[in-house]
Amino acid sequence: MKTGMVLFFALVLFNALACNRPSEAQPNIILIMSDDMGYSDIGCYGSEIHTPTLDELAANGVRYTQFYNTARCCPTRACLLTGLYPHQTGVGHMMNDRGTPAYRGDLNRTSVTIAEVLKPAGYSTYMVGKWHVTPAAKRYETTNWPLQRGFDRFFGTIHGAGSFYDPNTLVSGNDYIAPGDNFYYTNAISDTAVKFIEQHKPDQPFFMYVAYTAAHWPMHALSDDIAKYDGVYDDGWDKLREKRYKRMLEMGLITPDWPMSPPDAKPNAWRFDDDPEWHARCMEVYAAMIDCMDQGIGRIVAKLREKAQLDNTLIFFLQDNGACAEQYGMWKEPLTDAELNVRQPKQPDELQWDMVPKFTRDGRPVCLGRVLPGPADTYIGYAAGWANASNTPFRMYKHWVHEGGISTPLIVFWPKGISARNELRGQPGHLIDIMATCVDVAGAQYPATCAGNNITAMEGVSLVPSFANLELEREAPLYWEHEGNRAVRLGAWKLVSRAHERPQHWTGIDVLAMENWELYDLEQDRTELHDLAAQYPDRVAEMAALWQSWAERVGAVPKPPR
Repeated sequence: MKTGMVLFFALVLFNALACNRPSEAQPNIILIMSDDMGYSDIGCYGSEIHTPTLDELAANGVRYTQFYNTARCCPTRACLLTGLYPHQTGVGHMMNDRGTPAYRGDLNRTSVTIAEVLKPAGYSTYMVGKWHVTPAAKRYETTNWPLQRGFDRFFGTIHGAGSFYDPNTLVSGNDYIAPGDNFYYTNAISDTAVKFIEQHKPDQPFFMYVAYTAAHWPMHALSDDIAKYDGVYDDGWDKLREKRYKRMLEMGLITPDWPMSPPDAKPNAWRFDDDPEWHARCMEVYAAMIDCMDQGIGRIVAKLREKAQLDNTLIFFLQDNGACAEQYGMWKEPLTDAELNVRQPKQPDELQWDMVPKFTRDGRPVCLGRVLPGPADTYIGYAAGWANASNTPFRMYKHWVHEGGISTPLIVFWPKGISARNELRGQPGHLIDIMATCVDVAGAQYPATCAGNNITAMEGVSLVPSFANLELEREAPLYWEHEGNRAVRLGAWKLVSRAHERPQHWTGIDVLAMENWELYDLEQDRTELHDLAAQYPDRVAEMAALWQSWAERVGAVPKPPR
């Protein structure tokens, strides 16, 4: 009997140790996110843009047709990293403190990142690219930088938008750095990711978060990439929408029951615009930015294949919000001849702190307005008409929570773990599900406490059942709030309301003039063209009550104080 007890306790101890050591079955996990791109902007979702790597990953994995983000960069990143709604992380809006816990503008300590969860399960953790979940400062306030939130290595930017040739808040590890010669941020992100994989010791799995800034404004791209798209967009954005819509139908991403939403631009706006060649150039540069990102992802995949790591690497690709109609800098007055003649070069090690640099590193003035985008001395976005085409076939854009603001492609590739090839998945999913999926496949333990803080429980569910095309085990609806734009999705039903206006000093959703709730059956009407609210008032009341209860729970209401 004593011998049996000894064996029993030895077995218990062995199992406990085994649960905390790296397993050969644990996959590497790479989470790739692009910035300010629309639902139809990559080839395997209907685009004409050359994205062979993403298309290959999709052809050898699965594509989700109803996956959602949070409509804005900062909340999406906080949500993606933690598996919580952004308000629960303190990032309900941007990186400024609006006076309540949900809107502090700084990733809180009652949340944990995927890196903080996977490290105890034996993972090395790497991050490259855009962080943007803590305020950026000239001082070395590293409390909430990646190395302080579970990552072993980091190269990227703390702030969000910036020049691709001379980004502000560029960091390596915990140190601000200046870009080197021939620097282009998209390539720097890709090449650093490749370096981290090359230097990784294969005795343990790794988690890598690759956060590109492509294709966020400014429209910056390399000349060889731009040249590939010369003339491609000369017919304008309305024709582009029509072509993409047709391809999406052929791919099965959408159904003929969902007519394309009406164009947001005025009829014939392209024909009567005074400078269609300039608009075409903007879209050529936008396409080149995406093309370059895909080339970089190709180098990441090639390195995994070279290291015999590809088959057991789980790769996600998704986007942080819908296409951006902000048209940044397009309507600024051009610089005068005297201003254009000023030169102010930077020293090789000189740091650059401005989102919009006043001068390039070699000293040329940076121009806004109707300049030909692409080079380092320009800084503009693209037109709302192009954003409308990027979001084909949906309504609205980044900021809003109609489908055009929150719908993202999701490609999932994992040869060893997903038997399906080139299949679509229609199960509705959300960023909150990525944490739960990583915990599931890694065999990790999501903590109840971390560093003395009580940790908010995960909100999402694992996507693993859907890899085999099974239903997800989701009981709760999906929710959104951003700048007063509100939505809840329950099954096929979606209740949504847009903020009627955005005051200059936003102080919470109850000071905004709200449009009435709109109700859509997304199974029949994914493009949100037929509002059924008047037809189903009881359903509206029920779902509105669910939204209100959620908003109170996560802190989206009441409003932050003035």
